[in-house]
Amino acid sequence: MNREQISRIAHAEHPVKSPLDDDSVRRLLERGLPKGTERVLDLGCGQGEWLLRALATRPDVHAEGVDLSEDALAQADAAARELGVRDRLVLHHQKAEEFVSAEPFDVVLSFGAAHAFGGLLPTLAAAREHLAPGGRVLVGDGFWERPPSPEAVEMLGDFTDLADTVDRVVADGWIPVDGHVSTRRELDDYEWACWGSLAAWALDHPDDPDSAEVLETAHARRTEWLRGYRDSWGFVSLVLRRTPGAD
Repeated sequence: MNREQISRIAHAEHPVKSPLDDDSVRRLLERGLPKGTERVLDLGCGQGEWLLRALATRPDVHAEGVDLSEDALAQADAAARELGVRDRLVLHHQKAEEFVSAEPFDVVLSFGAAHAFGGLLPTLAAAREHLAPGGRVLVGDGFWERPPSPEAVEMLGDFTDLADTVDRVVADGWIPVDGHVSTRRELDDYEWACWGSLAAWALDHPDDPDSAEVLETAHARRTEWLRGYRDSWGFVSLVLRRTPGAD
């Protein structure tokens, strides 16, 4: 089973694909889309969960999503049709870092996709290319709550702590106008949902040739979380505007 299929199963019960609960997502969207008439772009949209929630609650919002996964975009398309918002959603099947648009966007989103750009600051650089004057960026990425083990760094990457993460963003020409640090409950709920969904799928499909592999993957990822990074890794979501004169 390929990585995309594994991810789809793992996130079946947590489609936001970030350690955020529904209230946190709602609040971030409220802060990021204050007018309700914005043009929104999601770089690395996956199944389009952020865009679908924005469109479903704001009838004057128009959105575009970019992702390399054809399967994820097909799911976003189907969900948009079911919600009755497909006429306000444009989906692009291509690498997010290669996306080009003739018109800027009032809001640019990117959650859990920083790896595609090479990190948080390159993600913000990509978002800046699409952002209209006075626009906002909603971005989420990891940080170290406590000094990590070498194994944790190898698993997740070379993050900094929260203060340094925000300092780097500010030094890059951004001003946080809101933010959210995922709670322990949000972090734990996300991990339990992901690896539990994988394990449940394997148990429910015992005759599938991939069943044993999926169950082993669920066990391995759960162990990595509990023994490798649960006590050190955190997740921060930021609502950002450009520093005056930074462009």
